[in-house]
Amino acid sequence: MPINALENTTDIVTSRTTTRREFMYYSAGFFGTLALSPDAFGEFGDDKASVKILQYPINPKVTTTLQEMISFPKTIPGLTKTEICQIEQFDKFGYGKWALGSALPLMPRTDTMTKDYSKPSSAKIIKLVNFFTFSDIHITDKEAPNQLVYFQQSDKFVYNNTSVYSPVMLYSTHVLDAAIQTVNALHKQMPFDFGISLGDTCNSTSYNELRWYIDVIDGKVIRPGSGAHLGEDTIDYQKPYQAAGLDKSIPWYQTMGNHDHFFLGCFSVDANPALGLRASYLADTVWAIADILVPNQHAFPVLFNINGITSEPKFYTGVLDGSTPYGTIIHAGPSTDPAFAAGPPKITADPNRRSLVRTEWVQEFFNTTTTPVGHGFHLVDKNTSPGFACYSFMPNPKLPLKVIVLDDTQREDDGSTDIHAHGYLDAERWAWLQAELAKGQADNQLMIIAAHIPIAVAPIGSEMEWWGETTNIAQQRNAVSLVDLVKTLQKTPNLLMWIAGHRHMNTVKAFPSTDPAAPEQGFWQVETASLRDFPQQFRTFEIYLNSDYTVSIVTVNVDPAVAEGTPAATSRRYAIAAQQIVQNDMHANCPNNLTAGGTGKLQVPSMDPTRPQSDAPNSTDPTIKHVDLSNAAVPVPYHGSYNAELFKQLSPTMVATLKRLFPLSAS
Repeated sequence: MPINALENTTDIVTSRTTTRREFMYYSAGFFGTLALSPDAFGEFGDDKASVKILQYPINPKVTTTLQEMISFPKTIPGLTKTEICQIEQFDKFGYGKWALGSALPLMPRTDTMTKDYSKPSSAKIIKLVNFFTFSDIHITDKEAPNQLVYFQQSDKFVYNNTSVYSPVMLYSTHVLDAAIQTVNALHKQMPFDFGISLGDTCNSTSYNELRWYIDVIDGKVIRPGSGAHLGEDTIDYQKPYQAAGLDKSIPWYQTMGNHDHFFLGCFSVDANPALGLRASYLADTVWAIADILVPNQHAFPVLFNINGITSEPKFYTGVLDGSTPYGTIIHAGPSTDPAFAAGPPKITADPNRRSLVRTEWVQEFFNTTTTPVGHGFHLVDKNTSPGFACYSFMPNPKLPLKVIVLDDTQREDDGSTDIHAHGYLDAERWAWLQAELAKGQADNQLMIIAAHIPIAVAPIGSEMEWWGETTNIAQQRNAVSLVDLVKTLQKTPNLLMWIAGHRHMNTVKAFPSTDPAAPEQGFWQVETASLRDFPQQFRTFEIYLNSDYTVSIVTVNVDPAVAEGTPAATSRRYAIAAQQIVQNDMHANCPNNLTAGGTGKLQVPSMDPTRPQSDAPNSTDPTIKHVDLSNAAVPVPYHGSYNAELFKQLSPTMVATLKRLFPLSAS
């Protein structure tokens, strides 16, 4: 096996000469057209038989953030966060303008190593695996009748996020297509062994959202509208187009996210049939509900009140008008408004909007033209419960490395009535995970856990923390506390890292060993940001065996190489604009207080139970580090990215195993 210097393996800029033919192909003003494929998702009627569809090639210059980064002003006055739907005003105020800036350096992290550890200056490394992750694509049916877009415009909307409405909703499939093409370009420079999606493929469990997602990766014709397919002849985000598709030589695997099986990622569709959630997907009128974005009594105002759907007053929640250039929100407002005197606003119903139950969502991954068929779900133990979505795989049978794909989303029947975005394992999944970890340890395999929801990075009382500590609900309680989960992981010294999405951030956290004599019990957690919201990035992971038989995990953020003039380029502008207006904190690091919550002052660690808790004002997590944006030497003053080389100590048994497989004399 070849041994290469790390410095010679991370420069993956596409630098070959572009031919005249390629120049025409990639030119922003030239998009190829193809005759419509008869098997395109969402059949075209006879009146559309002669429709030509577009292609949207990316910029041929493909780089990672190790070479250059997107740069833009952090703050621009003009619009408030309840006004981000006023897309036509973006150019007036200068929102969304960006340029390419300097590179973001690779930060060495030795937090899990002994204090005196230093990487040997002559270290040579063997590459064990090269893979990519993307997460939180949130493919959105923007014309569905049961959205909450109206409430983003309400003065009561106090949330610093764009989960209810974002202008990027217009282009959710296009940015995925650009990301897939960017992966293909990087694959030609340094082949990927596999890719894995970390969940939230859909925005609200719909069949058409999932089908668009799989079809983009499969390289099918995408018809991104629904219902009446308004504007598909004239509006860029509505026009049918040919997705490029993932390189057929790259296998990809799937993780389940909370948005993949909960309404808007929040509520079980069938928990209370009287609410009519499932029927609302297929309705021909716009939903009318009470404002369910009700702040709770704790320190973090994120509680959604699902039972408020039946309360008064009611509001029509709105849809995006696909016949308008900016996706104008229509059919929205108080039900008492004279505009609705004639009754609920009508829309065109669409059977492809149906909400999928867990088993249906999993089964859809077997309807694919890329590999492996099933995208991991073919590996699920047949003796598990219906809808079980955990499995493991070996990227290379010749290497002792196992990826454990863990569904850590809540159950539909867990009895909770608040937002279903917490980390959770039922008894079956917890037993399965313990068995996978024990077997990997016994078999001398390095391990990676791939899950949707990260651990120990969000405060108790928020919608992101491990569920169970803040509720008295008895039904289907979490089978394991966060404390016991982390203890189990730290007692598995072959575990390299936990990778996740969910929070739409690029955070890296260390879990050092609690035993100074056994640093191998430490592990890493790496989060991948959303491909929909800023910074719209995916990650690459290169794992190397160092000459001292430690492991280096090199993880790098990548911006899709969008070509000017394409819908994906518009998506980037809108994502940046939304960030400039809403000001979501991309470098969150919360205090690990002794007391958490609100009036109850819960006596639980508020974030990470593995380290001391303190009510001191500056008790933020020292194992979460970000580039110091206040430092004048930082080349790009504002961003949401983090590149790192993460060092991991191995146990003596694992070192002996790897020495037999990769003796240094092989160099």
